[in-house]
Amino acid sequence: MIRKIFLDHPQSVDESYIEHFMFALGFSMKLFGAAFAALIHAFVPVACEKTASKTVAALYAKTHNRGA
Repeated sequence: MIRKIFLDHPQSVDESYIEHFMFALGFSMKLFGAAFAALIHAFVPVACEKTASKTVAALYAKTHNRGA
């Protein structure tokens, strides 16, 4: 059960648990940044016009087909 919860998925993308943890943590921080930029953009449309979409596109490119 421990293996299924903590190790199977990281191994499926060729990472250790710690490597996967650090990747996911960084990914979440970038998503928080994109969300904050989108929030700012909602109030001030001229601000952060492409920040969130560029961040999402970069994250998608980084994760698409990982472990395939």
